[in-house]
Amino acid sequence: MEQVVAEVREQIIDAIRGNRIVLPTLPEAALKVREAAEDPRTDATGIARVITGDAALSARIVRVANSPLLRASAPILDLRMAISRLGMQYTCNLAIGLAMEQMFQATSDLIDHRLRSIWAHSTEVAGISAVLARTYTRLKPDQATLAGLVHQIGALPVLRFAEEQRRLLKDPQLLERLIAELHGELGQLILETWGFAPELACVPMEYLRFDRHPPAVDYADVVTVANLQSLIGSDDPLTQMDWQQVSAFGRLGLDPGFNAMEVEDLSETLEASIASLQ
Repeated sequence: MEQVVAEVREQIIDAIRGNRIVLPTLPEAALKVREAAEDPRTDATGIARVITGDAALSARIVRVANSPLLRASAPILDLRMAISRLGMQYTCNLAIGLAMEQMFQATSDLIDHRLRSIWAHSTEVAGISAVLARTYTRLKPDQATLAGLVHQIGALPVLRFAEEQRRLLKDPQLLERLIAELHGELGQLILETWGFAPELACVPMEYLRFDRHPPAVDYADVVTVANLQSLIGSDDPLTQMDWQQVSAFGRLGLDPGFNAMEVEDLSETLEASIASLQ
């Protein structure tokens, strides 16, 4: 299989270089929000005006604002209140991340199912990342949320390629292997193309490098631990490895045996944080 994986990898890379597979572009809603956020003249009202154009996105931001993670003293009833509670930058990062859901759809039932599965996992990792960042680091929870939402964005071009090369649909094991080996490299390329900050663009490539040693805790560390936490209780191969080898736990000040869902003060907040993104 190693040779087949290497050959298909080259085919995918060549297809991207030759524009036969176009890298995903940010959804229109995300582009509008980012453009508004980068305009120094834009205020909360302007951000609200942009987001209001997408009713589903507006509702989800309100839901996040009501999450126990943010401990609002009173219920958030509308988008303007949500922006006031979250702040403009938090709202924009959240909107950009959540708007990406529309990219995780396909014409093939098999590919569509896999894309939706990846998105569901990404929202879970994002919800956990927000709680970990807020509780154990000085990193920004909104950036951690966005990092979690995009950590597997590199699976998109692999699955688009599989839609064109139907033989891959007949070999699910090979397809999963390709996603595992290529999503990091392609994910970083996509995020760099989209103009994401380096500390976020590196996350797809870095979150599975368990022996990495950055000078301080970063968003890749948060996603590393969040991803492992999301797999507890599953039969994923990563649950069988020795988590003592995962250096990110130490930078978050956590024991490798840490299970967030068993921490009384965290479990309810975690569940609510994940649910607010789904």
